[in-house]
Amino acid sequence: MTTHGFTLTAEGPFGFADSLRFVEDWPATSRLPSDGRTLRFAYCAEADWRPIGVSVTGVPGGVSVTTTRPAGPAIRGEVARIFSLDVDGTGFAKLGDADPVLGDLLRLRPGLRPVCFWSPWEAACWAVIVQRSSMVVASAIKQRIAQRYGAEVVVGGEPFAAFPPPVSLLDAGGLGLPAQKEEWLRGLARAALDGLLTTEHLRSLAPEEALAELRSLPGVGPFSAGLILIRGAGAPDAFPGDEPRLFAILREAYGLAEDAPPSAYRRLADAWRPYRSWASFLFRATAYGVMDDRPGQDPS
Repeated sequence: MTTHGFTLTAEGPFGFADSLRFVEDWPATSRLPSDGRTLRFAYCAEADWRPIGVSVTGVPGGVSVTTTRPAGPAIRGEVARIFSLDVDGTGFAKLGDADPVLGDLLRLRPGLRPVCFWSPWEAACWAVIVQRSSMVVASAIKQRIAQRYGAEVVVGGEPFAAFPPPVSLLDAGGLGLPAQKEEWLRGLARAALDGLLTTEHLRSLAPEEALAELRSLPGVGPFSAGLILIRGAGAPDAFPGDEPRLFAILREAYGLAEDAPPSAYRRLADAWRPYRSWASFLFRATAYGVMDDRPGQDPS
């Protein structure tokens, strides 16, 4: 099979090994086969909603990418977004000078940037599927939907099922979900086809405006809106106003009172501008075993 390659270079610190470790540890992606050096996956590109297979390996200062079909500027931008390489991260490390708690995490994993969903559409579907479910169960359901309605792409000699594009789920039933969730997914498919669930659109808005617009979509609450904007569209400087899991992590890290109001967390996050999403991601990553004491083994 013919493959096509390109390289993405990071501005500021970046370590692909830490990104790969997050993918291996996070329940939603831990099923992906891994050899500890290369990440392989398939998805439907936002640029044209056609399936594409991707292999990513760390190189000095960035990543080397191989795709199963030619990757123009739009798809290259999508891969960059997935690894947060579309943002200049030069100033991120400096946040630790004023915030010793964040500084400890930055020193432990100086090259870890947010790893995003393959597309905001896929992030939105995940946000609906995982509601009132464990991530392990939700991951299995999402994979079954991909196998039934998505295309198979061979990447590095292995078959991968790409999660289907919005048009494939417009009238789909029998997804293995409650009827309400299936209706929500169909509503999200309509929103995606209308251009509302795209990186370009969501990042063209102020974060607060984007979060409000996302919350108006079917099945999307405050937590889901933040997930779609931050881990779907890759917005680097957003902070959802209501995320109990993150708040619990921050309470422990900063010694905040149990009854601290959301405004206390927002004030804390204001010091992380213009990387509020990135800082939040580092704290979340502690819950998935990425920020432990294992030494990084970056192949670069």
